[in-house]
Amino acid sequence: MQPSADHDSGLTYATYLRLPHVLDQQRCRSSPPAHDELLFITVHQVYELWFKVLLFELSNARDRMLDGDAYRARLRLRRCHEIERVLVNQIDVVDTMTPHGFLEFRGTLGSSSGLQSTQFREIEFLSGADDSGWLDRAVWLSTEDHQRLSRRLTEPDLWDSFITLLAVAGFAVGTPQQRAAIFYEIAVGDDRYNELWELSEALIDHDQMWSTWRLRHQMTVVRQLGGKPGTGGSTGGGYLAERVPMKFYPELWEARSRFGPPNDGSLPRVHAPESLRQESDG
Repeated sequence: MQPSADHDSGLTYATYLRLPHVLDQQRCRSSPPAHDELLFITVHQVYELWFKVLLFELSNARDRMLDGDAYRARLRLRRCHEIERVLVNQIDVVDTMTPHGFLEFRGTLGSSSGLQSTQFREIEFLSGADDSGWLDRAVWLSTEDHQRLSRRLTEPDLWDSFITLLAVAGFAVGTPQQRAAIFYEIAVGDDRYNELWELSEALIDHDQMWSTWRLRHQMTVVRQLGGKPGTGGSTGGGYLAERVPMKFYPELWEARSRFGPPNDGSLPRVHAPESLRQESDG
């Protein structure tokens, strides 16, 4: 059998993954190298690689919703949940460092800080966080990164796309009260709402996993540093604690406090849009 035209017989595992280059990027700044610095660098580089994948998948989930494809949007979000689980569990590895081990090289970090991660902030903007004020304060950003984040603030985010999907399906989504009634209806309605309900739950899962990551990150910082300020000039654990309660989709969370047994009158019922009625009848 002849190899296909695009088959590269000289390609190896190492060259395909560019391992010589990748494995040359974990360069300790402490001298002599502190034992825990290699771990610290590697963990954060791995975070950035996963952030890259999350941005790819979340952007695709957004686009699928704008196309009216709830099923594939949910598949993309499901993958994101599993990646986010890895991100949360990775903190267990960081927690194997002792405070003394971290302090052996912390001084070499200078003013660098995880709060300066462009991809992390890009994920939050894409997910629905509207924090343009942060962008104004981020004086360390390169021109390219500033433009990337500015674009994220002006393009549709996941929440915008979900609401657009509901509107295209025929629901009236103009007010928070109308949307609360829709969330109630798709939660207690019949099978024709299953995909919309599962998609709304996938958004909740994403929100919850990201909050879990924020909490674990904050606890790890306090575990290592106590009340010391962060290297980037923040209050450290105190600043991170303030961000833990932040929600991307507060309307989905708040709707739950208004749910009651079906037909108890706690929220008005909404009529199924014509498109859904036709789909159900067909």
